[in-house]
Amino acid sequence: MFAMDSNHQSNYKLSKTEKKFLRKQIKAKHTLLRHEGIETVSYATQSLVVANGGLGNGVSRNQLLPVLEKCGLVDALLMPPNKPYSFARYKTTEESKRAYVTLNGKEVVDDLGQKIILYLNFVEKVQWKELRPQALPPGLMVVEEIISSEEEKMLLESVDWTEDTDNQNSQKSLKHRRVKHFGYEFHYENNNVDKDKPLSGGLPDICDSFLEKWLREGYIKHKPDQMTINQYEPGQGIPAHIDTHSAFEDEIVSLSLGSEIVMDFKHPDGIAVPVMLPRRSLLVMTGESRYLWTHGITCRKFDTVQASESLKSGIITSDVGDLTLSKRGLRTSFTFRKVRQTPCNCSYPLVCDSQRKETPPSFPESDKEASRLEQEYVHQVYEEIAGHFSSTRHTPWPHIVEFLKALPSGSIVADIGCGNGKYLGINKELYMIGGDRSQNLVDICRERQFQAFVCDALAVPVRSGSCDACISIAVIHHFATAERRVAALQEIVRLLRPGGKALIYVWAMEQEYNKQKSKYLRGNRNSQGKKEEMNSDTSVQRSLVEQMPDMGSQDSPFSVPRINDSQEGGCNSRQVSNSKLPVHVNRTSFYSQDVLVPWHLKGNPDKGKPVEPFGPIGSQDPSPVFHRYYHVFREGELEAACRTVNDVRILQSYYDQGNWCVILQKA
Repeated sequence: MFAMDSNHQSNYKLSKTEKKFLRKQIKAKHTLLRHEGIETVSYATQSLVVANGGLGNGVSRNQLLPVLEKCGLVDALLMPPNKPYSFARYKTTEESKRAYVTLNGKEVVDDLGQKIILYLNFVEKVQWKELRPQALPPGLMVVEEIISSEEEKMLLESVDWTEDTDNQNSQKSLKHRRVKHFGYEFHYENNNVDKDKPLSGGLPDICDSFLEKWLREGYIKHKPDQMTINQYEPGQGIPAHIDTHSAFEDEIVSLSLGSEIVMDFKHPDGIAVPVMLPRRSLLVMTGESRYLWTHGITCRKFDTVQASESLKSGIITSDVGDLTLSKRGLRTSFTFRKVRQTPCNCSYPLVCDSQRKETPPSFPESDKEASRLEQEYVHQVYEEIAGHFSSTRHTPWPHIVEFLKALPSGSIVADIGCGNGKYLGINKELYMIGGDRSQNLVDICRERQFQAFVCDALAVPVRSGSCDACISIAVIHHFATAERRVAALQEIVRLLRPGGKALIYVWAMEQEYNKQKSKYLRGNRNSQGKKEEMNSDTSVQRSLVEQMPDMGSQDSPFSVPRINDSQEGGCNSRQVSNSKLPVHVNRTSFYSQDVLVPWHLKGNPDKGKPVEPFGPIGSQDPSPVFHRYYHVFREGELEAACRTVNDVRILQSYYDQGNWCVILQKA
């Protein structure tokens, strides 16, 4: 393999292959600088950045280190989590120069058997911030080697995955795993158990001795009466969730058999903690870790883990000098719970279904309340519906495609609220990155080989002035106050370089414009037959609207009250207290600017049928119903909000199939 500096190039005519390699090496340098802020140098140093040689590419420490060591003594190999590059520091500059010449363009095989070409460049400094917390979620404990290998074998052999004929326990094959229930069946359509219908047979006798031992040793306080066995093939997982408060008592324990796994815990504030669960270990969740933090397993075939043999369980730290990949095996978990017979009275009422009344949320009267509303009725909902949502989002909108294709080649573009990445691959001549609040949607982007990361649209982790353009499609209408919507606009403008442009789409209250119905309204094929039913539903919304004071002028449309009379054109900044958010009837006109829009997870979300309880899941229908918060914009409201942002001019504003749209430019 080869690599050349500029002096060599001037005295040597490059072959076609060499030119191709050089272009890719230069592209790797630019990509590292633009996307990661990693600045390479043209002179030799002891340190190299190895593009394509990272954990995010499926290249493990065990694969890369021997390749690098063929060129000399590697002083340190730093492999940041989920990144497609690594840093290698050699003992001497001569050794790093040898690696630069020898390994540039070298083909290696990743852990999935795919060929990857390495591109190396010199760097002066190697820095990596440790962002992850160094403590387990409160109330979480991992007990290693809780059983012997012989006991593990006995438990695994006791599980009969053949179809039951006597129906003593419930067995299902879910999309991402196989499950069996004992004691009580867990119903995934409402995340609960039927406490009046226990399964015959109870828990298997083989579990009794283990449970008695854990009771004596203090790991559990109640003897469980419900057990779920999950079997995960490599690549399978389980979505992030909190076990329903009203269904089970405080402690939930899970025994890992067959293979180790990394389980991801996440606090509502966004703090994420990856925790290694070794084979034959017991996970104990109590208190805050059980009631407040979500836990889940990402669908992937490899986990990023500590390379040190001494570190088996606990947090996967961000020590980039001690990370590698671990190939998943067939894992079986035995999860034990005690069914709750009385309402939950935990210390976390905002996420407790026993303490939270099943009524619509109120209009937020503070930034804190708005943040909570968005967390429950936007962020958590998209995490739950990500797969189904993505399957319905596949056709790009023409005007957005037109905007992206008109940008100069090589432009750096950020899609803030990228969803499943529908627009990230539209123009191959652009350097596009995507950010979304939903981890599950970002995972879908990454599966499609797009560059995407989890972020909050109010605090995007991208340097100011680094983007030539930004798009924000169907995002800002999810913010629950005028101030937060303006803050989202300000954040987009912050990312733009001077002269940079942004395209912004929000849902319009006017779903009929210039005497034409939007596609959203036209999608209601049963509108004539359902007219009477719709009138009944909208009259409920109107009764809420009638509680509103008179509306003022439209001089400042972005300062809107929490709900507006659809018959009035104006609005003012007075808040509405003690008003509940109305539930919108799908495929009908809007009668309020602030609404909850139902999403039927498996059924048809366009049926317009009345929705039952509120909260993330709450329908007796086999299709769970989720509710997403929206603030639909009136004509002129988006432009007025943009005008409050400094150093911005509006180039164009228009209406596009039920959406208000602006193209703005940073001065």
